Amino acid sequence: MKFLVIWRIEISRLSGEVLKAVLAMPDYAKPLEEQGKVVGRYHIVGGHGGAWIYSVESNDELEMLLVRSPVYNVSTYEVYPLADMAAPPLQPGS
Repeated sequence: MKFLVIWRIEISRLSGEVLKAVLAMPDYAKPLEEQGKVVGRYHIVGGHGGAWIYSVESNDELEMLLVRSPVYNVSTYEVYPLADMAAPPLQPGS
């Protein structure tokens, strides 16, 4: 299962602790990328946050990974399940 997760930090919440959390994100991401759990990480230009694509076995696994994120308590999240467009179309009556 793949999910696009967009996380944003409100500029009003920026502090030394939040900055440390943001700076810890690359170290958090590295093992997840090596394990294939994070397959893409992007900065959203003009904003504070990012867009990550997770490849996980379940909703529970995604939730666990989000909760472990250094920015979890200082961010808002939008989560979108992704569907492979290369998959064969459903047949009528399926």
